[in-house]
Amino acid sequence: MDKKTRWMFWIAGIIIFAIFPKLAGIYYSNIVVSMSVWALFAVSLNMLLGFTGLLSFGHAMYFGTGAYGAALALTHVNGLSFFSAMAAGCLCSVVLSLIVAPVVVRVSGTAFAMIHLAFAQCMFVLALKFRNITGGEDGIGGFSVSHIRIPGLFSLDVTDPAVFFYLSIGTVILNLLVLWFVIQTPFGQVMAGTRDNVKRIEYLGFRVSHTKAVVYVLAAGSAGVAGAVSAMHQNLVAVNDAYGMMVSVLPIMIVMVGGARSFFGPIYGAVFFGFLEEYVTAYTDKFELILGLILIIFIMYWPLGLAGIFLKLKFKWLTRKQFLKRSGGGAG
Repeated sequence: MDKKTRWMFWIAGIIIFAIFPKLAGIYYSNIVVSMSVWALFAVSLNMLLGFTGLLSFGHAMYFGTGAYGAALALTHVNGLSFFSAMAAGCLCSVVLSLIVAPVVVRVSGTAFAMIHLAFAQCMFVLALKFRNITGGEDGIGGFSVSHIRIPGLFSLDVTDPAVFFYLSIGTVILNLLVLWFVIQTPFGQVMAGTRDNVKRIEYLGFRVSHTKAVVYVLAAGSAGVAGAVSAMHQNLVAVNDAYGMMVSVLPIMIVMVGGARSFFGPIYGAVFFGFLEEYVTAYTDKFELILGLILIIFIMYWPLGLAGIFLKLKFKWLTRKQFLKRSGGGAG
């Protein structure tokens, strides 16, 4: 993709983003917001799985903590804005990750995956037992987000679906850009080295445990942002939707179907699963069964996921383009 095409792509994306709520309506705007939340959540998991080689079966603990952090802040602090609630959710997830990181960065492989499953189940039970704080099985709901005001300039009503669409999608995009920037830095190369060859990274003088800790906290904070946006979008935080086992499993499936070693793979996977859910649930309630079958098919036939399929198609298209160009030049 040349520079001109890239600029045209970005301009088209900004135009679509600006007119989408009015063009598509509230229903489809809400679907896109849900997709963006799951995309950010899956990308945050992929920072561990795809780029650092750490599989977590309990990443929902940070998504749920971010959701509960935002909901509790909005419930107990009057006049809290969208960005303040989001920051509260992110901060709660980061603090939790700083507590857990010294333990989990010392292990890898199966131990890393299973210890997170245990931590996530602990958070699930704690959220059920502390009803006075979390609302138990009923959860927390009915909280309101204050308008965003700059005196003398503007006031944004966050209860307006279009305004919330712009804020939530903009927040997700900014967070994704931060993660993308991290991947492009030399630290991103250290992450990949930690995934591929730990001994070589240690030989080069890098501390693997410190690298894991930084990535871990970054992934947790991003998951917390996704949880906070989800809480404000749904206006409800319940235990099963925050810490449920499926909340940890689904982003893994999204990453595997989208492409684990691609930054954009989880985004492709989130969009794919979003449309699939809307289509499948209209005809049957066996959505989890369909998800399992699709995951099996991808693992068996397309292990690189949708990102791998797109890359292969792009390679074929470029090869064909070069062949036709050479053929045309030879004929001339």
